[in-house]
Amino acid sequence: MKATRNHASTGILLTDQYQLTMAQLYYRQGLHEKEAQFDHFFRSYPDYGKHKAGYCINAGLAWLLDWMKGVCVRDDEINILKSQTGRAGDPIFGEDFLDWMRTPSPFADLEVDAIPEGRVVHPNVPLTVVRGPLARAQILETPLLNHLNYQTLIATKASRMAGVTPNSLLLEFGLRRGPGRGAVEGTRAALIGGADFSSNVGISHLLGCPPKGTHAHSMVQVFMALGGSELDAFRAYADVYRDDCLLLVDTIDTLESGIPNAIRVFEELREKGHQPVGIRLDSGDLAYLSVHARKMLDDAGFEEAIIVLSNQLDELVIWQIITQIQEEAPCLGLEPDHVIDKLAYGVGTRLISSKGHPALDGVYKLVALREKDAWVPSLKISETPAKIPNPDYKRVWRFYDEREKATADVLALSHEDPRTWREFTLHHPSEHNVKRVVKAGEVSAVESLLERVWEDGRVAVDVPALGEIRARRQADLERLDPGVCRVMNPHIYHVSLTEHLWDEKQKLIASLIP
Repeated sequence: MKATRNHASTGILLTDQYQLTMAQLYYRQGLHEKEAQFDHFFRSYPDYGKHKAGYCINAGLAWLLDWMKGVCVRDDEINILKSQTGRAGDPIFGEDFLDWMRTPSPFADLEVDAIPEGRVVHPNVPLTVVRGPLARAQILETPLLNHLNYQTLIATKASRMAGVTPNSLLLEFGLRRGPGRGAVEGTRAALIGGADFSSNVGISHLLGCPPKGTHAHSMVQVFMALGGSELDAFRAYADVYRDDCLLLVDTIDTLESGIPNAIRVFEELREKGHQPVGIRLDSGDLAYLSVHARKMLDDAGFEEAIIVLSNQLDELVIWQIITQIQEEAPCLGLEPDHVIDKLAYGVGTRLISSKGHPALDGVYKLVALREKDAWVPSLKISETPAKIPNPDYKRVWRFYDEREKATADVLALSHEDPRTWREFTLHHPSEHNVKRVVKAGEVSAVESLLERVWEDGRVAVDVPALGEIRARRQADLERLDPGVCRVMNPHIYHVSLTEHLWDEKQKLIASLIP
């Protein structure tokens, strides 16, 4: 059977060529069944240029697990690999390796631990830990990074936007500007990260979150091209959507035409017993227009009507709009909070593309191999100390201080349990002279972050609904120091190594450097 474009690009061949060539090498060397551990983590927070994140939101895990559960190796995919030849015309992949590849469940022998979706996460902390046969774990690298890095990136961006608009609706409008089908994953991540609703119909229904939207400028243009007016267009829309009427008012002149016409239609709706939703502003000085639109709507008796802002918004732009409104609203006799609390924000391009930082530097590194009955740590040496991974079979612990705020994520060897310690010496992951001693009395709680999510070829956890994932995010943000959440110059959150792990890392580095 001929491979379809969809299946060939989304099944087991959703990987990089070098994953398969390495897997074949391990197979030929008899190493393919040797147990290995790979850690997935990111090295630094997104840096958007003028502002930088101080935390990330973990996302994408449910869709990775769904992919692992459903993927198999089909004859058409084997035939694709069989057709590949090298420079001399010889097959790249041998029949013996392809026979090994052919299996209905390629990741059945792997174990995967992960930090749950929605949790706040930080650099150098393993978000996902994969253990099992070396070749199978190697092949998983690319699809794992593909599923997890982008959704974490977008969930983080959405969370930052929601953080500057805590009392306002955040609406995701990115489908038309996103990277192909990746925009669907972006919508899911945005809803995890803090967007309240999305215009993306299919995935919104799948996630149990009703889609939201209004109309485009083209609707008004159609009526005008046919001899009608903006008012005619608004009336037609209101007639169809009497209880869901939200009008885009900047097709002609926002203050002189759009808002007055919208108010006239709203008054007609009110006379018929219906309440309008509000208006949308998509161009111009959005802060200035918001203040004047609020005044006009209030004077007409529509104090509860919302104003949706859109057009190249991100967390910094929204923050600037709010700041400007705080200065300008009193000039019209309005309380700034009355204007700000009735705003909603439609975010599209800058969210779905993570404007300023379009890719999370999430990596997948070998950290240990099992030799006989023991795990042997493995390490990649780099001239940049911060890029040297943390080796061995580890656990991740989150420390909370006396305020019950998260104060550090601590990487420990698998046999270490900080919950039993009276005193902790915590080391910076790469800087020799940066360490601190923490007394047990300074720690109110210690939480283990990783949980088993994949085992024996099946998903090992109940996959939570969107609402539960959102609740995790909110709970973690409330336990995060406010300085870490700042839009500009966030406070540094500590990621540390236990003394035992630090010593092991240094010994391993010394043994590898001539």
